[in-house]
Amino acid sequence: MLNQFFQPRLHRRRNVLIVGSDVNAVNFAIKLSKLKSELVGFIDERWEFDEAPSHYKDMRLGRPSDISKVLRETVVDEVAVLSSAYRWELEQEVVDACFEQGIKITRPPGSAPINNVTRRPILPLAKTTQRGMKNRWTIASKRLIDIIFSGIAIVALLPLFIIIALAVTLSSKGPVIFSQDRLGVGKRPFRIFKFRTMVPNAESLMASIEHLNEATGAHFKLQRDPRVTPIGAWLRKTSLDELPQLFNVLLGDMSLVGPRPIVMRDYRGIALDRHRRRFTVKPGITCLWQVGGRSSIDFDRWMELDLDYIDRWSLRLDLLILLKTVPVVIRGSGAM
Repeated sequence: MLNQFFQPRLHRRRNVLIVGSDVNAVNFAIKLSKLKSELVGFIDERWEFDEAPSHYKDMRLGRPSDISKVLRETVVDEVAVLSSAYRWELEQEVVDACFEQGIKITRPPGSAPINNVTRRPILPLAKTTQRGMKNRWTIASKRLIDIIFSGIAIVALLPLFIIIALAVTLSSKGPVIFSQDRLGVGKRPFRIFKFRTMVPNAESLMASIEHLNEATGAHFKLQRDPRVTPIGAWLRKTSLDELPQLFNVLLGDMSLVGPRPIVMRDYRGIALDRHRRRFTVKPGITCLWQVGGRSSIDFDRWMELDLDYIDRWSLRLDLLILLKTVPVVIRGSGAM
């Protein structure tokens, strides 16, 4: 029960990709349903076990050389390597791809030890997972802090919520709250909440202003975005539009501190697979990007700051980021 409470809502069943398609791989796939896991599919040069159920054969997603592409396009929490028939180079390719994107890789019981054929350790995870966050009590502490502080903040800021809601309603037509699909931990989509700062049809107008993008890399930013309402510009400058994300934190989709959740458009623009390691932790309301310059920082530097946060994560670092966020928000530094 403790694990279920402290895990994100959308992350309570792990998605497993199996490397191999022999009888051991198929038997392991059958066991997954009992382990509260979802089978994503199989990776193999060709299908090995002819007597396997036909729907398993249809779930072969490609060869080991396709592993990076599969991990980019699929929600995968763990890669289980079962076949021992690969050449060293092929299995090394699988391990390297998982290591780069921060995906857990294991050898289930009954398969050959992975250390016999690879240079990487058995669990090439993000450094955060290897150090502090592999301790479930440390993860639980972070989650408990999120619940307590977001709950207190929602109650304390309720009058401000009402004032902002009235200002948004009176200044322009449309809903008070804007919600949008963002990618969270494990690249799982969730609905993020913000006070609406743009005209109601802002997303449909995106194509008409895409060419005006002033940001580098995959991100879109426009200093004088014509879709932004007058009250919306002030909310963005002060970051008050982000306050409803406290509910995302309370629900478990986000944390107070973590890499900012990005939209699918920006995800498609990520060029380096190592930047996808940012999806190994829950997204947050603030992180190193917010306290380091926000929109004045280019996209690649933003991604590197997220990885730096993951590698150095601790509860102390979270506290320091939260403390630094307050003056940054008051000054409106780097906001667009």
